[in-house]
Amino acid sequence: MSDPAPKPGIMAIDAYVGGESELDGRDQVIKLSSNEGAFGPSPKAQEAYRQAAGNLHRYPDGGAGALREAIGVRHGLDAAKIVCGAGSDELISLLCLAYAGQGDEVLYSEHGFLMYPIAAQIVGAAPVSAPEVELTSHVDSLLQRVSDNTRLLFLANPNNPTGTYLSGDEMKRLRQELRDDVILVIDAAYAEYATRDDYSPGIDLVDAAANVVMTRTFSKIYGLGGARLGWAYCPADIAGVLNRIRGPFNVSAPAMAAGLAALADVPFTDKARAHNDQWLAWTRKQLLGLGLDVPASAGNFVLARFPDARGRNENAAEAADRFLKDRGIIVRAMKSYGLDDCLRITIGREDEMHAVIGALTEFLE
Repeated sequence: MSDPAPKPGIMAIDAYVGGESELDGRDQVIKLSSNEGAFGPSPKAQEAYRQAAGNLHRYPDGGAGALREAIGVRHGLDAAKIVCGAGSDELISLLCLAYAGQGDEVLYSEHGFLMYPIAAQIVGAAPVSAPEVELTSHVDSLLQRVSDNTRLLFLANPNNPTGTYLSGDEMKRLRQELRDDVILVIDAAYAEYATRDDYSPGIDLVDAAANVVMTRTFSKIYGLGGARLGWAYCPADIAGVLNRIRGPFNVSAPAMAAGLAALADVPFTDKARAHNDQWLAWTRKQLLGLGLDVPASAGNFVLARFPDARGRNENAAEAADRFLKDRGIIVRAMKSYGLDDCLRITIGREDEMHAVIGALTEFLE
């Protein structure tokens, strides 16, 4: 008798590996590897999480009603069309589970979030990537790769790890030229940081069509990555599908409590956004001054492309990564995204940004 075996294709998946958090031999590090909020969670969110501890024996609200209502009020949305999940990752996986399978294709941009191809492969669908132009998603390239088998198109806007974005007009064109039976999933995880006048998170597209979904997260500007909390704004029919297949208690009570408090603490969010605006611009300017190629970013991170190794027989980005780690600084190597010559650097606190720029200045001397 043979041993248990997973479904075909499962073992071909490259498991997702998050940003490193620790370094051997160091009790304290500067962690700029996971695009976490520079200030962490709001003190009010922390207190709400602590207060929830006394009721851990109680099941949470399976419909996340209070949280959905609060999200709806904050963004002017119909709460009935909001579905909450254990991070937006869960909602991405649920969309693939519901709408894709064997023989189907899931489309995404060349340097899109790694969870898109993983979620596709889990359900037996084929992930298909579309080339980018100057590290930016390209509408025509995406449309050219839509086939009869395409079921979902995932597009992070702003994109992780490049930081680039498509304007609201370009997103509207993508929707208009996409087949009506293909679901356009706009992953707006970094929307709270995107302050450009021509940016739109996609709410208008969801309201105008039956095949557009917008996902959001509490992991970035709200600093609740450890709580695992996200949400999707969907057409009513798609919301109904997701509610049928999600777990009955897929969001924990402490996570919902923290999310409610984080939403209400608008001054803290505004402070985090202003900090990011300042230090994102400063960091990019410093990196450009060091001779690195750094695309303009609409997120809370920058992607730095390193030149060849200055006479060394090694990849310059890998050498820089090791150099930073030797100084207790963790950033994100981009080899898994096909960007071997790049490092992604999260915008942290002021002292952390001075530390990473100082170390890179020393490395590039």
